[in-house]
Amino acid sequence: MLSKKMLRDIAKHKTQFLSIFLMAFLGVFVFAGVGGESVGLEVNVNEYYNATNLADGWIYSANLDDNFVDEVNNLSPTKDSERQLVIDSVGDFSNDPEITLHFLEKNNISTFYLIEGEDFNISDGDGVWLDKEFADAKDLKVGDNISFDFNGVTIEKEIKGLGYSPEYVYHASDASVIPDFSKMGFAYLSHEAFPLSDVPYNVLLVDFNGNASEYGDLLSDKLDGKYNSFIEQSEHVSVSQFSEEMDQHKMMGDIFPVVFILIALLILLTTMSRIISHQRTQIGILKAVGYKNRTIMFHYISYGLWLVLVGSILGLIIGPLTLPQLFYPSMSSTYILPEWKPAWSMTFIYVALAMILMSVVVSYFAVRSISKENPADTIRPKAPKVSTSGFVEKFGFWKKFGFNIRWNYRDAKRNKFRALMTIVGVIGCTALLVSAFGMYDGMNDLKEWEYNQINHYDSKLLIDDEASLSEINEVADEVKGDKLMESAIEIESGNSKKSASLLVLNDTDLVTPTDYDWNKIDIANDEVSISQKMADLLGVGVGDTVKWHIMGSDKWINTTIDKIHADPISQGFIMSSDKLEDLDLNYTPTSIVTAEHIDKNYSAIKSSSSMKDMTASWDELTESMWLLIYILIFFASLLAVVVLYNLGLLSFTEIEREIATLKVLGFKTGALRKLLLTQNLWFTAIGFILGIPVGYYILKIMWESSGDSFYILPSISITNLALTAIITFSLSILVNLMFSRKIKSLDMVESLKGVE
Repeated sequence: MLSKKMLRDIAKHKTQFLSIFLMAFLGVFVFAGVGGESVGLEVNVNEYYNATNLADGWIYSANLDDNFVDEVNNLSPTKDSERQLVIDSVGDFSNDPEITLHFLEKNNISTFYLIEGEDFNISDGDGVWLDKEFADAKDLKVGDNISFDFNGVTIEKEIKGLGYSPEYVYHASDASVIPDFSKMGFAYLSHEAFPLSDVPYNVLLVDFNGNASEYGDLLSDKLDGKYNSFIEQSEHVSVSQFSEEMDQHKMMGDIFPVVFILIALLILLTTMSRIISHQRTQIGILKAVGYKNRTIMFHYISYGLWLVLVGSILGLIIGPLTLPQLFYPSMSSTYILPEWKPAWSMTFIYVALAMILMSVVVSYFAVRSISKENPADTIRPKAPKVSTSGFVEKFGFWKKFGFNIRWNYRDAKRNKFRALMTIVGVIGCTALLVSAFGMYDGMNDLKEWEYNQINHYDSKLLIDDEASLSEINEVADEVKGDKLMESAIEIESGNSKKSASLLVLNDTDLVTPTDYDWNKIDIANDEVSISQKMADLLGVGVGDTVKWHIMGSDKWINTTIDKIHADPISQGFIMSSDKLEDLDLNYTPTSIVTAEHIDKNYSAIKSSSSMKDMTASWDELTESMWLLIYILIFFASLLAVVVLYNLGLLSFTEIEREIATLKVLGFKTGALRKLLLTQNLWFTAIGFILGIPVGYYILKIMWESSGDSFYILPSISITNLALTAIITFSLSILVNLMFSRKIKSLDMVESLKGVE
């Protein structure tokens, strides 16, 4: 009988219970869906790294002889090591693609992951194992021949296998932030394939036990001056880029579902409180005919329990099966993994179980007070609360307020819980909308800042490594361009060591460093400026001294910081060519920037890209982030509709008797509508104001999880606030109008006789 009663009650209040089901479903759906994608990425990439034994670190040196390798192997944490010669080459194709060649001494660390063909053979001097993405872009197959040019030498090899490398999960050229596989790739060859008898190995891959930072310190202490640089696994450009991508997705998947879950519990609490209040007489009758308190309590607890249980189970199943598939197409165009599949985590089940348990607790609190009453008291409707004069009402200005303000103030004071729940609901909606729109604004600002405010050129020409200075100057003069030097560096301060970038400007107006407010910063010829994000990571400021070196060089430089600039995507140093030479380093231009659009080929230029190409690459790289933002905006708006509708329904049903009384006293429908609208706008305004800092805090957490490369401070624009206000207040007013129409059809006899 009680089961039938529960089904009838759910059908009668289907809107509220549907909202509870939806919020429970969406909370677990988003958490498990985005979590399934981020956990899947982590599981897939870790399985890939383990299967290929990705190196724990890379030691770079111009000459890795046997003595050096022995010294590294004699370090107690070292488990294994393997030398490689890594060298850039040009493929024999019309667009001169850049192909990074790896000549291997062994194949035990960072091994080639075979997709097609035969296994890598360390004794095969005639074969090459090629990047599958590059091979697909060039329509190459196993058995085809391919030629490589490097250092004035041409070698031709037969493709023995196609596959991937764990060092190239993310692989982009200097001209683009996303990979163009028709212009770049990699290849693995045996040391037997090298044209000379002695292979000048320049990279030592190492596996070791213990902490990477401690291992780096040990190398520095024992082998100082015998190598150029050491890169630990987490600092490798491919590993760090993919790790930052995973962290962003995980953070978004962790934060936003919390709001949905809290709102679901809030709606459950308010709905059950309302049902129990309206069914006092029925509960009293059940007690009178012999039903025990625990039976009645379980009956009402089961209302939310079954809905939350079903919603959570569906969210657990559907989320990981659907949401990850939305992200994989854009992710797989930027990152390369052998497989893309979602993964489960026990955290999903823990969250679902916690939500189910909390729904039981919430329902228990809603019914526990009435369960303690005796049947005679329970059968009677609960007397309305009596409002007493409060602190505010004792002031003289109180009497100057109109009836509308005084009535709404007293009603809110009499129904504090309902007022609090409404405000909390609006806070949640506002916070989600503010943070979602804030991320939208931030991504647009980042693009505008980098590609319009800092960089003003139309074309960027990358200089060939073998080009002479006269050839470079000739090209620069012809295109009316300015030469830049860009290089990867490593900066050390105290116990902190970070990979960074070096930008050497040469009196150009086509690249203008800025502060966070996008104001131009003038860096004098004798000054060094560090980016704000890098300064924060290292814990340094103006006047402090840091130690750094160019990757591939063992020459460390101590430099005093003169200024701090801000850059959204490039963190490191900016200085002039004069300053670089004062530090006893060679100024070697790596690119030419020009305001003209260049589509001509030059022998001194290996590739070129336009600003249009760069922004298109950026849009493709951030496609998955945009998808997350659009999903969040949609769910935030949906949440606002559900919350405001349910709280509006609760508010109206709780004050039906008061509205009927006012109607009997002669208040017109229009005046009563205004009365309800005023209170609704009060609560919405309070929730909106309090939701802004909450949204800002969520936005701050999101941007802080974007990794070491990106520098974005959270900001809330006027447009953001305006859009959030329009959505929130429009929905609030619309919901109010929906319920205020019921005033005309209100049964005043039933409403007024309810407490007799």
